[in-house]
Amino acid sequence: MDDLRITLEEFKKGNINEDEVILRLKKKPFVDIGYASFDSHRSILQGNTEVIYGAGKTAEQIIGIVRTMLLNDEKHILITRLDDEKAKALVNESYLCDVTKYYPEARLAVVGGFKPCDTEGYIAIVTAGTSDIPVAEEAAITAEFLGNKVERIYDVGVAGLHRLLSHLDKIMAADVIIAIAGMEGALASVVGGLASCPVIAVPTSVGYGASFEGLSALLSMLNSCASGVSVVNIDNGFGAAYQAGMINHKRG
Repeated sequence: MDDLRITLEEFKKGNINEDEVILRLKKKPFVDIGYASFDSHRSILQGNTEVIYGAGKTAEQIIGIVRTMLLNDEKHILITRLDDEKAKALVNESYLCDVTKYYPEARLAVVGGFKPCDTEGYIAIVTAGTSDIPVAEEAAITAEFLGNKVERIYDVGVAGLHRLLSHLDKIMAADVIIAIAGMEGALASVVGGLASCPVIAVPTSVGYGASFEGLSALLSMLNSCASGVSVVNIDNGFGAAYQAGMINHKRG
């Protein structure tokens, strides 16, 4: 997005003509590096740059994609589902060691730091239990990376409803809420019944046998009786945070 703004500013000042603007846009829709095609126009289309999904990629491939993004003037890069071994290889790269931070609990790495926070409102991230925190941290760090304020409210599930009610002021003042729960997934409906803002429910794979690795929570959340609750896939903290960030920026 910054490149586009610079190009438009140069056009307004008369430093380049219309043909040069069109040429620049044609030249940079994506960069093919063989095993990956970096979408350099993602930020123009969606407002945020492409995010690297680390699972299934080798450390060398991830490093190569990061290098390509940096060479194409991307200042802030997020890598999701990154294990310790790949993260170590990334951080050990000489040109990345000082600008890369790895968050092992969330399985995320950030190159170049978070984008500046540019919203007044905040995203509340609420978990049913401590076991849901890895998914919650994926959501929280993703949301912060995307320029949002985040309020963490952890371990307030319906097994002890008074814990949730003690945070009622924070819940009701939020601009978006991400409700994260495994087991039977009841937290999303309870939060949805208390909040006046959009609620994004994230089922987690936390639970005993009949939870079916999150399927039980997913179905419960999809059948929520509270209005204004949407649902993302099992353990998808990143997807919830991305959606929440889009809502938060529109509301702000």
